[in-house]
Amino acid sequence: MSKGTVVLAYSGGLDTSCILVWLKEQGYDVITYLANIGQDEDFEAARKKAESLGAKKVFIEDLRTEFVEHFIWPAVQANAVYEDRYLLGTAVARPCIARRQVEIARREGAQFVSHGATGKGNDQIRFELTCYALYPEVKVSLFIYCMDVIYRHCGVMSLQLERSRAPADLYLMTKNPEDSPNVQDVLEIEFKKGVPVKVTNMNDGISKTTALDIFSYLNEIGGKHGVGRIDIVENRFIGMKSRGIYETPGGTVLLKAHLDIETFTMDKEVRRIKQGLGIKFSELVYNGFWYSPECDFVRHCIAKSQENVEGKVQLSVFKGQVYILGRESPKSLYNEELVSMDVQGDYDPCDASGFIRINAVRLREHHRLQGLSSTKQ
Repeated sequence: MSKGTVVLAYSGGLDTSCILVWLKEQGYDVITYLANIGQDEDFEAARKKAESLGAKKVFIEDLRTEFVEHFIWPAVQANAVYEDRYLLGTAVARPCIARRQVEIARREGAQFVSHGATGKGNDQIRFELTCYALYPEVKVSLFIYCMDVIYRHCGVMSLQLERSRAPADLYLMTKNPEDSPNVQDVLEIEFKKGVPVKVTNMNDGISKTTALDIFSYLNEIGGKHGVGRIDIVENRFIGMKSRGIYETPGGTVLLKAHLDIETFTMDKEVRRIKQGLGIKFSELVYNGFWYSPECDFVRHCIAKSQENVEGKVQLSVFKGQVYILGRESPKSLYNEELVSMDVQGDYDPCDASGFIRINAVRLREHHRLQGLSSTKQ
């Protein structure tokens, strides 16, 4: 008699194949689920392998557009970066993958879900918090998984990397900048409400206008020029430090472009608040709380801040770098006449004296008290 049905997040690799066999041996019916979020994988071969190992059903779900529109684009709006360097590729993918896994489990009446994430990493937390949030009655199994290759990003963490330089063949999405083309790609990226809606290559006129095509193309161009490689030590949610080697070519290009158009079109004080929200969003996503009420609140606030983030950014992608060349926007807050040193406009320079004196009050008082303290000593 079956102990129940398990929906296994399956990769077709050795790890999840072993899990599939083990679950079968324990008496469970196993439904395997493969998420296509852009990785270079032979899904039909994985299907046949799962079937040959005894999977009751095999689901192959194309989540690429959903991943870009519902997960990557909010991260772009937030300028999401964890600990100043990590662009959250894996962290953003997990809630997308796990959400569909839960949908399948509910639809198939499965009592269990399983994955291959290691208990020492962040992905177990991300998978399971999503599952418990969206399917509170579900039970979760834990196994080992250590290598990610996803559409937004590629990442590797392992013990052999802890003390050594990353081998050249580790990188899958990006060329070594030294071997990249000697001709720059000049791109124009158009944004509306903080989201890219069009990219045009000014070298050859190629344009992309759908979310999936835009992101695919930016991954291609960024990868060709070796953009988006990082080698970092990060703080995992569970409290330990780990070394990670990451590639995020398209995300890096978009981060540079979005930062530029956002600064150009957003009020200074709104942006100051929004920067704090972006940091909070990054921490919540990294720690697996995409489906928490606080993350939902933060995403809505960030989306509100993006209403006027509209315009075009021109940039160069070349030898591992992204260089901003210019920008334009119908909602620009840049007033050339106001900031000109040659035209007075509506600004009276005499007002600056009062502004400075007001701001100096606090500084004078601070140093007066410091002086009194020094005298007493």
